[in-house]
Amino acid sequence: MLDGMKDILLIGGTGKTGRRIVRHLESAGQQVRTASRSSGFDLDDPGTWAPALDGVIAAYVVEPDLRPGVNRQERIPRLVTEAVEAGVRRLVLLSAHDVGKFDDDHPLKSAEHAVRGSGVGWTILRPTWFSQNFSEAFWLPGIKHGTLSLPTGDGRTPFVDAEDIAEVAASALTEDRHDGQEYQLAGPRAISFGEAVDLIGRATGRTIRHLDVDPDGYVEHQVANGVPRDVARLLTGLLVSVREGRAAALSDGVERALGRPARPFEEYVTEAAAAGAFG
Repeated sequence: MLDGMKDILLIGGTGKTGRRIVRHLESAGQQVRTASRSSGFDLDDPGTWAPALDGVIAAYVVEPDLRPGVNRQERIPRLVTEAVEAGVRRLVLLSAHDVGKFDDDHPLKSAEHAVRGSGVGWTILRPTWFSQNFSEAFWLPGIKHGTLSLPTGDGRTPFVDAEDIAEVAASALTEDRHDGQEYQLAGPRAISFGEAVDLIGRATGRTIRHLDVDPDGYVEHQVANGVPRDVARLLTGLLVSVREGRAAALSDGVERALGRPARPFEEYVTEAAAAGAFG
């Protein structure tokens, strides 16, 4: 535990992980503040950073813009430098699964390097695909429509519950034992998208199917719906890695961090369905 614990800052504190981390920290009596565009914080405008960092002892850091070509050094690495200069003594970075296997061109590599080299306590979280993408994000329209069209074939991946990510993050922000740790966060078993939507269908009493689609066609579909082409290609490539069996590996990060197994996808589905999250 950091001495004289002050505020904990959550960048992206209103997102899928951020708002859950807020709940965990506040229930433990921690002082929490969130930084997002709605609160006047902008990663593209360093002039907005100082007020958010003032009086902060630990920070949860997220890089929301994964577009190739963005000046990475002017975002998270610069923010990390300014945070440490402002007195932040612990950093927890939300990265992505298997980032460590990629070369330095990966959009999150510069963020990881900056956090590791910050000179303060740090933890890196590398989650696989969130379970909540089915109920809170870009796969929900397909679930509501009854057909989820993705270029994933019969590939499997161990979807991780955002509640687990949040609990790990909250613990890492407040406990010394996570310093210097990189946690690969995944669910307890790898399942296909077909099995995932079948489970959701059974829980909701609806017929939902997964339709495998051509990757190039999927890119064009995203572009037609307003997604920048470079982002569409990046996201499609990640889905194709599932299709090709490159995203099925299990990991014990949740258990190492929390001393308990990761929540199964079925538990997430049951709770989300009972809350009406699938529409």
